[in-house]
Amino acid sequence: MRASRLISLVLLLQSRETMTAAELARELEVSERTVYRDVLALSAAGVPVYADRGRAGGYRLLGGYRTRLTGLTRDEAEALFLAGLPGPAGDMGLADAVAAAELKVLAALPPSLRDAPARTGQRFHLDVPGWFRDSTPPPRLADLARAVWADRVVELRYRRGDREVTRRVEPYGLVLKSGTWYLVGRVGDDMRTYRVDRVLDVVPGAEGFTRDEDFDLGGYWREQAEEFLRAMLREWITVRVSPAGRRALLRAVDTPFGYDEALAAGVPDGQGWLVTRLPVESVDVAYDLVLRLGPELEVLDPPQLRERLAEAARRLGELYGGQR
Repeated sequence: MRASRLISLVLLLQSRETMTAAELARELEVSERTVYRDVLALSAAGVPVYADRGRAGGYRLLGGYRTRLTGLTRDEAEALFLAGLPGPAGDMGLADAVAAAELKVLAALPPSLRDAPARTGQRFHLDVPGWFRDSTPPPRLADLARAVWADRVVELRYRRGDREVTRRVEPYGLVLKSGTWYLVGRVGDDMRTYRVDRVLDVVPGAEGFTRDEDFDLGGYWREQAEEFLRAMLREWITVRVSPAGRRALLRAVDTPFGYDEALAAGVPDGQGWLVTRLPVESVDVAYDLVLRLGPELEVLDPPQLRERLAEAARRLGELYGGQR
């Protein structure tokens, strides 16, 4: 987001020659303090931005400076087009904008790098949703994306369990995780996260909101994801697992938070079996997980889970051990 804003700032100065911090702030929809920081960042990067003092002053580019993409290496040019993979952008209603931007960048590249988009497309394809999942974007995603870009307050009608709730939200950002879109927004003094496919309606408000420029969407998401997993995995089981079971365990679990460390910490016995403790959401969830691994994992504790599995083994023996 900031890189795009810096490019926009340079293009504004190219097209209008001189602009004040207030004018730039209005055009870029940020605070004047953010403009000051961006100008310093451009100067540090070698862009000749000059500040004229006085009533008629403002920022301008020295010596008719124009942006050029001739300094890009091949790796940089190909990475630029890799960043524009169309799936998520199309989901948010930005496919046409991405295509137009790529054409403009392509026109500015030197002839030796004009094959960058073709090389990238031949080598990488992003398919975000998991197997056996609907890849259709949530119906309200494009509305929320527009509100995020415009810093526009929205009223959400949201499905929570078997009831509907309404919230006034300042939409800060959208996150795509394992094929599922999430909205991160401020409600009152708190940051909250909503699954976009549970949003029933989006009503844009008449007013905008002032974004906290220090908010780090990526950092916030990483913290929330870790807290969610830690809160979800509330119980522990002690297991004895075979080498094949250790490999299957990581494939069988959607979110093996802490499982890598647990499986690497123990010392296998002479047959390669390892005793370790694993965090689980509940005994019921652990029961389903262990059944998937069959005879490659033995539960040692808690006793009630071991008893349930022994009963399941007895029933399986009756199904498959008798004569037909």
